[in-house]
Amino acid sequence: MSFAFEKPNVYQKAVTFADAACSLVKGFPRGYFFLADQLNRAAVSIATNLPEGNGRFTQPDRKHFFGIARGSVQECVPLLEVAARQGLPGPDRHEQLKADLEEIARMLSGLINGLDKRNARSPGVADRVQVYALCWWRSNSSVNSGLA
Repeated sequence: MSFAFEKPNVYQKAVTFADAACSLVKGFPRGYFFLADQLNRAAVSIATNLPEGNGRFTQPDRKHFFGIARGSVQECVPLLEVAARQGLPGPDRHEQLKADLEEIARMLSGLINGLDKRNARSPGVADRVQVYALCWWRSNSSVNSGLA
């Protein structure tokens, strides 16, 4: 049995990128722990915030965690650039990882925009509760007005 969040391509690509980042930093020489640690954390954050957001019940909560994942993608870009300037990944490897990040960022933006479109089409639970409460109050306001 698999979890629902494991099926989307963006999750699979995020896990693949995190794995690639972990493999990359294993080869960093001594003295680059700060860069290796930060890149690992940002890469893993992309993959972990997707299922956390998917596990939330409200669209704003989902959007929040998907936004954190997108922010972690943006964080990886300068970390990879610094590593490349230090000659740690080869130019081909750097370009491939950067292209992977660009694709993940596009997919995350699509996921977030899809939530916004769904939210615009159908009212959320809170909206339905407010409408129900307003209807109830209006239907009972004639009864309540006689009590004053």
